[in-house]
Amino acid sequence: MVHLVYCDNSGKKGEKVLDKILAGTKTMVVRGAAGRKIPHSRVFEGEQLYFMEKGSAKITATAIVKAVQNYVKLSDEEITKTLSYNQSKLNLSDKQKIRWHKKCLCLVEFENIEEIEPLDFEHQGNMDDWLIIEKIEDVVVGTSISYDYKKSKF
Repeated sequence: MVHLVYCDNSGKKGEKVLDKILAGTKTMVVRGAAGRKIPHSRVFEGEQLYFMEKGSAKITATAIVKAVQNYVKLSDEEITKTLSYNQSKLNLSDKQKIRWHKKCLCLVEFENIEEIEPLDFEHQGNMDDWLIIEKIEDVVVGTSISYDYKKSKF
């Protein structure tokens, strides 16, 4: 499977998630919720990640999953400890630390980040901020297929 990761673009230039990834100061992304949510337990070492900045409609970078950590039913203390332990890779702002203070966490470390020739993303309906697809062409303008969420079910 391949994964399309939406990167938050709030913040000044240089503080945006994708800017940090491309600069090499962020080598791990986190997704969290009160309960298990995609990509929890559905992303694996060796799979390919694609990145796009929210609202840009352009897929501009790729990387390979190096390691994954999945957590459920964390206490407040465990959440803080987990995020803090991984902060050198996550490079979270204080605002992001609050946002990702969730009981279920999925931390995805990646390597071999590279910018790619931008691909035009074809947004469909109610897509989430992390998509699991067979191939990137499935969400690219001109080759996209109807997104049915089958790959995103537990």
